[in-house]
Amino acid sequence: AEPAGSIQVAAIETSYGTEVWQQVADAFTAETGIEVELVVDRNLEDVIGAAMQGGDYPDVIHLAVGREKALTEQFINDRNILEITDVLSMTVPGEDVTVSDKLIEGFVNDNSTTNPYADGKTYLAPMFYSPCGLFYNAGLFEEKGWEVPTTWDEMWELGDKAAEEGISLFTYPTTGYFDAFFYALMYEAGGEDFFYDATHYAEGIWDTPEAQACFDVVEKLATYTHPMTPAQSSDQDFTMNQQLVLDNQALFMPNGTWIVAEMAEAPRADGFQWGMTALPAITEGGDRYSYTFFEQMWIPAGAENPDAAKQFIAFMYSDKAVELFAAAGAAQPVNGVVDMLTGDNVIFYSIYEDGAKAALGSFAAYTAVAGLGTQREVFFDPVNSLVSGSMTRDQWVESIKTASDQMRANLA
Repeated sequence: AEPAGSIQVAAIETSYGTEVWQQVADAFTAETGIEVELVVDRNLEDVIGAAMQGGDYPDVIHLAVGREKALTEQFINDRNILEITDVLSMTVPGEDVTVSDKLIEGFVNDNSTTNPYADGKTYLAPMFYSPCGLFYNAGLFEEKGWEVPTTWDEMWELGDKAAEEGISLFTYPTTGYFDAFFYALMYEAGGEDFFYDATHYAEGIWDTPEAQACFDVVEKLATYTHPMTPAQSSDQDFTMNQQLVLDNQALFMPNGTWIVAEMAEAPRADGFQWGMTALPAITEGGDRYSYTFFEQMWIPAGAENPDAAKQFIAFMYSDKAVELFAAAGAAQPVNGVVDMLTGDNVIFYSIYEDGAKAALGSFAAYTAVAGLGTQREVFFDPVNSLVSGSMTRDQWVESIKTASDQMRANLA
């Protein structure tokens, strides 16, 4: 038989480590005969960047959007990513089911991260998902006999109650954590249609009642936020804001499931226990959402072995790969993955089984324009100023409207 060839796979090294990638690559080779040359690095962009400028691309890249260097966004904006819609109907190597049979609903459907051009075609494969929500000390709630709020009105009542005991209702690690928070809030305010229009900068969208409801919540939340938060809201000091929750100085913070490992060595109040909840509903009985952060894997348009690369992506959803990833603490977005998880993760990941809806997607890509900030700079960084009182809600909303018009005019 013909040798099956080899592919180069480049993956970002995260909290899951490097070993699991080698295990999965070996399992893939055992199943398909295709050899894998693996590059796994914390600074992946720097490691593969130079070769790619010379036209030498890995066959598969595992690197998510939202990173500081924005390499994946660059490939999206330049339309340099191979379409992989056909991978969804491929049979998973070694199994008799297709990729879309295995994926959790919502990850296959049209979302603006996997389908960046809103053309019904998939370009990025969803990998490792993490529910995001409000994290808190369940032990403290038990001790005080407090209920976890299910609406924002209940949230404000709790905020007043906690203030009497010298505890702030809210903190956040950095303003960057408002993306997951604000996305879930947008879904709560107006569902998928409003979310789509807002993240694609539709004309007049920020004047709608739905948008006002979102601004109302953030404006009010700013007044309930621990006063030290803005000063510590940086990539150097963000753990000090997270520590406020561990020390019972603030009740809630937006975060993702990685928080447990991140703060594993940190001191904490007696009886501390991690809790996590979806965002409270805007109206009584309204939908509650938990944003789903997930990573992506993709094939550069210049890859030499696209067919073998597609097989590798399909294999990522095999029982074998899913089990290996789960053992390393990473959850693939496949049905039944929660049964493979252990510890706190079981509680966190069951949030969607407890009635919370999953919010997916993000702001649409736009071409960089002089003087126009990033989405984070425009939408979320001003929260620091809202908390410290150096900016008003109206100033914030006005700046969003101005920038949003430019973003719409320069959609990728």
